[in-house]
Amino acid sequence: MWARLSRHQKLILGGSTTATVLAYLHYQHNNGFKTRSNIVYAEQAASVEKPTTWHAPTRKQELSKLKSNKEFDLLIVGGGATGTGVALDAASRGLDVALVERDDFASGTSSRSTKLVHGGVRYLQKAIMELDYEQYKLVVEALHERKIFIDNAPYLAGELPIMLPVYKWWQIPYFWFGCKLYDLFAGREALESSYYLTKTKALEAFPMLKKDELVGAIVYYDGQQNDARMNVVLALTAAKHGATIANHCEVLELIKSEEGHIKGAKVKDCLTGEEWEVKAKGVINATGPFTDGLRKMDDEKTKEIVAPSAGVHVILPNYYSPRNMGLLDPATSDGRVIFFLPWQGNTIAGTTDSPTEVSANPVPKEDEVEWILQEVAHYLSDDVKVRREDVLAAWSGIRPLVRDPHAKNTESLVRNHMINVSENKLLTIAGGKWTTYRAMAEETVDRAIQEYDLKPKSKCNTEHLPMIGSKGFTNTMFIGLVQDRGMDTEVAQALVGSYGTRAWQVAAIEDPTEMSWPKYGKRISPNYPYIEAEVRYAVREEYACTAVDVLARRTRLAFLNAEAALNALPKVIELMSEELGWDKQRQEQEYISATQFLTTMGLFHQKTTTTKEE
Repeated sequence: MWARLSRHQKLILGGSTTATVLAYLHYQHNNGFKTRSNIVYAEQAASVEKPTTWHAPTRKQELSKLKSNKEFDLLIVGGGATGTGVALDAASRGLDVALVERDDFASGTSSRSTKLVHGGVRYLQKAIMELDYEQYKLVVEALHERKIFIDNAPYLAGELPIMLPVYKWWQIPYFWFGCKLYDLFAGREALESSYYLTKTKALEAFPMLKKDELVGAIVYYDGQQNDARMNVVLALTAAKHGATIANHCEVLELIKSEEGHIKGAKVKDCLTGEEWEVKAKGVINATGPFTDGLRKMDDEKTKEIVAPSAGVHVILPNYYSPRNMGLLDPATSDGRVIFFLPWQGNTIAGTTDSPTEVSANPVPKEDEVEWILQEVAHYLSDDVKVRREDVLAAWSGIRPLVRDPHAKNTESLVRNHMINVSENKLLTIAGGKWTTYRAMAEETVDRAIQEYDLKPKSKCNTEHLPMIGSKGFTNTMFIGLVQDRGMDTEVAQALVGSYGTRAWQVAAIEDPTEMSWPKYGKRISPNYPYIEAEVRYAVREEYACTAVDVLARRTRLAFLNAEAALNALPKVIELMSEELGWDKQRQEQEYISATQFLTTMGLFHQKTTTTKEE
């Protein structure tokens, strides 16, 4: 009987059998016994959160604490998703935490993701086809963390339907079954259920889709986020819980005790050049692609563990995709997976995956941009001409894949993340992805407590720890901003989507339009809902120190449209100069630095006649 079945029938039947085994493993995983390491906690008085508005300490105040010669429990190096996640976890347990970041929060990989909060449909496929329990565990963990992520930052993350277009009849049950397993493994934490669409309904939902040979589609749900904003909010939430954080502050060398153990670092304020030492019981290396640089400060002979991989994304106009439906191509021309998603009013497409060199601001390769556009064209109607000049921005992010130095095969890459403690007690956390940042942080702090004999005041509570701006947030609160402040609806929605309940703090800053309507909120770019008050708020409350900090990571204008960011640059510099007292020389420096950054975002691919004077 088996011999008479076609290859595709065998594939579906085999997948069903594998899925049954995985479902059983899922039941055992969720109902089995779980153990935790024993950690002694100091007493902590019950605290009640006051309803008053919280203001972040100024950067000057944070630097003053770093210079106080006190010994912190932990010094965290790196202000990306991992570093700020670790800072929040440790600070919320009552530990005395310091964090330094050489550039800005989310200045590297953490702002250059696909913007998804996902379990990983690719991992699920491998788990089914290869009967791989480790891949299955990765999916289950990520689906659990996806729910926590969205619940703790509801204004920055939410669910997004993603379509899998189907062009062969036999693929319908295969994809449908896989997506139903994806729902099953999420259990009670699942988002909306996946479903099948006929060809007609699929074209209604995604009108730009190519009709030829389309037989239907499967739609499943995953999470989507605003990555750099989430990173900044993580840093601010850590500060609210007592962490001392400083961006634009670089580690020059590690300080060691007489026994050779690392007990702090010599750091430099990159904005002033001032140098000093920060003492700590333990130092955590959370520098992402730059992990090996800090490890070599510890031991210059140590083997490198990071295998950097470049992921390129492009931003296209919003007419390339529906407003509330993404698309996944599970099998591109070279076997890679590509996402095509609505994001912040535009369309994001990516990603690639190719070996690269570690650099601060990697430039996307033109052949990879062209490959993305070619793959996009395969799925879109002939009415949509995919043109290179439609690319509004393009960027490359470096994913720090890691090797375990203690593994028998040191060339093989770890599947998720890795924690390593050197002989000199440098704790390194590397690898992983945005979705599981919280779980990684919990595991890292647990290890740090053991390694450095720390005494936290409580256990980890980040599963139910809302980000600032989340408490009291509703999807309709933007209406109050429209009615009370006279805002344009698009601006009000964007403010709430970036700041949550803190949008009212932004709106408290004077920013009249001097028009009958809208009365409030002068835009820094005519086609994007970012206003001048946000620039001032970024400086006062969110540690924005440079024009790039504002254009790329407090607003997302540089990621949405590099040319629009260039046009907004003079106004941003003017506003920041008023806030920070920049002289003419500093303003010139900011213009040059920001323009150089925008070239890495695809600005000057096409010849432009824009000059500084213009």
